[in-house]
Amino acid sequence: MTGHKLTGKRYRLEKPELLAPAGNLEKLKFAVHYGADAVYIGGQKYGLRSNADNFSFEEMREGVEFAARYGAKVFVATNIYAHNEDIEGLEAYLKGLENAGIAAIIAADPVIVETALRVAPKLEVHLSTQQSTLNWQAVQFWKEEGLPRVVLAREASLEEIAEIKAHVDIEIEAFIHGAMCSSYSGRCVLSNHFTDRDSNRGGCCQSCRWKYDLFIDAEQFEDNGDQFTMGSKDLCMIEHLPALIEVGIDSFKIEGRMKSIHYVASVVNAYRQAIDAYFADPDGYVLKPEWLEEIHKAANRPLNTGFFLDTPGAEDHIYGPEDKAAPYDFAGIVLAYDEAAGIATVQQRNHFKPGQEIEFIGPGGVFFKQVVGELRDKEGNVLDAARHPLQEICLSVEQPVRSMDMMRKRIR
Repeated sequence: MTGHKLTGKRYRLEKPELLAPAGNLEKLKFAVHYGADAVYIGGQKYGLRSNADNFSFEEMREGVEFAARYGAKVFVATNIYAHNEDIEGLEAYLKGLENAGIAAIIAADPVIVETALRVAPKLEVHLSTQQSTLNWQAVQFWKEEGLPRVVLAREASLEEIAEIKAHVDIEIEAFIHGAMCSSYSGRCVLSNHFTDRDSNRGGCCQSCRWKYDLFIDAEQFEDNGDQFTMGSKDLCMIEHLPALIEVGIDSFKIEGRMKSIHYVASVVNAYRQAIDAYFADPDGYVLKPEWLEEIHKAANRPLNTGFFLDTPGAEDHIYGPEDKAAPYDFAGIVLAYDEAAGIATVQQRNHFKPGQEIEFIGPGGVFFKQVVGELRDKEGNVLDAARHPLQEICLSVEQPVRSMDMMRKRIR
């Protein structure tokens, strides 16, 4: 596909931004350390992930300071559709975000957009995907309202994005990886009806991922006793990275503020390498199998290309029981490395024991595999397994490791 290289320093980034999710401060640090140019988080109000840990203003300031050391930015999702009772305190909250050093908010409700532009002028306002923006005239409207960036609806195709970029000189952000909502741009009411939790105010209970029994004419339909869901397969566009770049998308957004550190770091790591490789040699760019393998090691569900290339069909939904896609489990985080002794100190995040195959992974795709040998605790006692959460474990490693490298174990 021919790209639309638009002029204007602000509205066509020289290199697409890699934007990662961060459900808490630890996830923010790992996302940035593994290559994210920016992260989006939730505060304690006005966001659509009320079940995430979310950030206090103090944690936001710490996150902003950490990100700044890597040249990265922090955005805050304020993307609820506000009811009357939600408006009180909005101005103070937005001013608090501005004072914490947040670079931008992601908003859908016009009252939040207008209020931010009025009371917190240092905050950029990015239009949320919840606005379901799909055409260039709507994008033009929001540009004229003073917004520098629009996050398109997840239903936008590459052809539609190309047309938008041809007409409007504005930054375009698009989800390129992660879970896809079964409803239109996330505007679901199943959760409201089933659990009285409002999806558009942060309470989604992921009703589409539940297991259901099927009834036909009031009689239960038996199919080997299997239950089914109605969730979509996850989005993955790493195999089509050149098309995303050439069409003019300015920010590549990864979904998953509720996902694990291992998931976020692994996915960011793969896309970071792919983006950098493309810009180092666009004509000679080739997708490396290890990038796709890395994605699959963190995947929770089967993958597809969403709406980018074609309208999804029945084969793009998950109707049967889900098998665990990833052959690895997150096992630990490297805290320190004794180079002279070849000993790593690892904080345990999942059970592992001697004799198991493990893999160490770090930023830039540096990794190696080995078998777990003798384990000792901090006092030097020999352990038969690392079985206690957050316990510090010492083990011999076959290659040097660094702080914030991750360890995972093979499970099949």
